[in-house]
Amino acid sequence: MASNVSPADVIEALRPVQDPELHRSVVDLGMIRDVSVADSKVSLRVVLTVPGCPLRNEIQSRVDAAVTALDGVDSVEITWDSMSDAERAELRESLHGSPGETAGSQAAHGHAEGRSIPFAAPGNRTRVLLIASGKGGVGKSSVTTNLSIALAEAGRSVAVVDADVWGFSIPRMLGVDRPPTVIDEMIVPPEAHGVRCISMGFFVEEDQPVIWRGPMLHKALEQFLTDVFWDDPDYLVIDLPPGTGDISLSLAQFLPRAELYVVTTPQPAAQRVAQRSAFMAHKVNLEVKGVIENMSWFTGDDGKRYELFGSGGGEELAERLEVPLLGKVPLVPALREGGDAGRPVVVTDPSGEAAQAFTALAARIDSELAPTRRSHPELRIL
Repeated sequence: MASNVSPADVIEALRPVQDPELHRSVVDLGMIRDVSVADSKVSLRVVLTVPGCPLRNEIQSRVDAAVTALDGVDSVEITWDSMSDAERAELRESLHGSPGETAGSQAAHGHAEGRSIPFAAPGNRTRVLLIASGKGGVGKSSVTTNLSIALAEAGRSVAVVDADVWGFSIPRMLGVDRPPTVIDEMIVPPEAHGVRCISMGFFVEEDQPVIWRGPMLHKALEQFLTDVFWDDPDYLVIDLPPGTGDISLSLAQFLPRAELYVVTTPQPAAQRVAQRSAFMAHKVNLEVKGVIENMSWFTGDDGKRYELFGSGGGEELAERLEVPLLGKVPLVPALREGGDAGRPVVVTDPSGEAAQAFTALAARIDSELAPTRRSHPELRIL
């Protein structure tokens, strides 16, 4: 039986289909070509951004579903190709801008290959959350991972920079199973649970030390912020290394409008160390927005809460810093196990007390703590 479907109908049916990495229409990206219709069969060519695209099967599934939904189409035949170097360069420029600019935006400020840091530009609406701690072992990366997913599940666009270059762990905790894709030197971050991420862990062997001095670390972070296609997320969450060293100072320089959140545990000794991160932020004019207390209690089989690490540290630190204590996260085995196995507790046990704590924390950050500093790009000093 002959179909009344035309090639133009097929193109329109595919327009809502997005490339799973770039989150743009496969039609607008120029990936759909040579569409023809014969009886009830549609034939077309899909041109991938890079050869061996890791998400080819997902693209095929989306294209198949969209085309076979057309009345009168019974089958789809796809042939595969990849973009030429010139096409990739054109695509990168349309999405990410040329060196010397941010895509469709401001001129550069001297960063990686001359491209500016978009999150520092006046008028940029991405909220940058720096997750800090005074020392290691307080669960800062677990907080970063689960908070990011909770924000994504609330409908926000979220990206994470794993800036703990010595103790990188975010890809594993998120359950990311593939490296970034590189399109003409533009790095496209992988995504899991609605969260995109970049980490030093993608560029070095997991069991190898990162033995870098300050300038090298500074340059690596700069490239994470400029060469990665972040696509203007609502939130950029940055997992800082413990302490107040070179990386924290570099990020303060790169991202002067960032908000700092301090993670501590309940014992007074921990909060006294944690306050150093906040004092560092004050010295470099970053705004400290709140305190997050982790490992606040353990709920036993008897239903009773046991404060294994004492109590009061979060409240005391928040009072000292004159910021709110935004939430308390309980100590649960699933939180640690999920981090090790790439199954975040917010995803695997959304009704559990730890996941509920992260959901409430995300809601407070999203609704109550909008930035107080405003930038007005329409104002110019002549």
